[in-house]
Amino acid sequence: MTLRIALIIPTMDRGGAEKQLCLLAENLPRDQFEVHVILLTRDGPRSETLRAAGIPVTVIGKRFKADPAALLRLRRALIGLKPDIVHTWLFAANSFGRAAARWARVPRIIASERCVDPWKTDAHFWIDRRLARFTEAITTNSSGVQDFYDRHGIDANLFRIIPNGVEPRSAHSIDRDEALSRLGVAADRKLILAVGRLWPQKRYRDLIWSGELIGTLREDTTLVIVGDGPQRGELLRHRDAVSVPQRVRFAGDRNDVAELLPHADLFWIGSEYEGQSNAVIVAMQAGIPVVASDIPGNRDLVVANQTGRLVSLGDTADYARQSHELLENPAEAKRLSAAAARRIATEFTVEAMVQNHAELYQRA
Repeated sequence: MTLRIALIIPTMDRGGAEKQLCLLAENLPRDQFEVHVILLTRDGPRSETLRAAGIPVTVIGKRFKADPAALLRLRRALIGLKPDIVHTWLFAANSFGRAAARWARVPRIIASERCVDPWKTDAHFWIDRRLARFTEAITTNSSGVQDFYDRHGIDANLFRIIPNGVEPRSAHSIDRDEALSRLGVAADRKLILAVGRLWPQKRYRDLIWSGELIGTLREDTTLVIVGDGPQRGELLRHRDAVSVPQRVRFAGDRNDVAELLPHADLFWIGSEYEGQSNAVIVAMQAGIPVVASDIPGNRDLVVANQTGRLVSLGDTADYARQSHELLENPAEAKRLSAAAARRIATEFTVEAMVQNHAELYQRA
């Protein structure tokens, strides 16, 4: 029997959750699952791959935080679709999607929490707890997320931990000179990359300070921050106040990160909270030594001194110190990056991620 699955998520922006949903939708066996994707708020660039794969995409057009008209449209869409299972992703879709699915009498409802969410208020957690009462399971990518929600009153046994999947690396033809040229970095400098949305969660102010510290110490490093977001203007002003473009550069949103990564000497992530960072997974897969903030989501990937280095949250001097150690000791950097690549190749495949979801749907 073919199961009809409705995957509901707020947008199709270039985020980690959106990427995982697309990989899942595109790789679920077509002879077992009929997949439909519903976007609660707006469309986005990742929809292109879904439509190219023949997966229907419906946009509901939610306009406000509390938008009863959008809830009605979502309910009507689900009644027309008649899914066997609704699987919602991220808070807005988890709340609107589960409520609409319950109202539309969908037989099975699954949610997904992708990140530790300290921004949530008591009202958000009250909504989460109420909706958990009629939720079959909650998927997540990290034991840290499970523990976080358990502390806020949602039974840990409801969670199913399914690690993120990463596609096999494809061959890329550019050389290091070309990669550095694209980023505006001189060929004789050490390249440190950080990739992600420019917003407070990522704590880019810390990384800018660390980029200035290691740049002052070594005089041969450039931190390049790839991504865009609401903090871009503020972070550029902060960079100009404490550093210079030769040491800290902003590269904007790019489509060639996979080509650039293999030529980085280090990868940094300074996030205050994460679920399971796709950027870190891809950096580890590419064999780049990772220096990461010591938080639950990162610890699921980076095992201290085995597959990378961990730094206490906000410790800008330690980012510079540990990075300097790795740049001075290429053998140690190679040992960490090789172990990291092996771990990703065995534990974080798309095939395993899809199979785990397929088994969950079939059991439901």
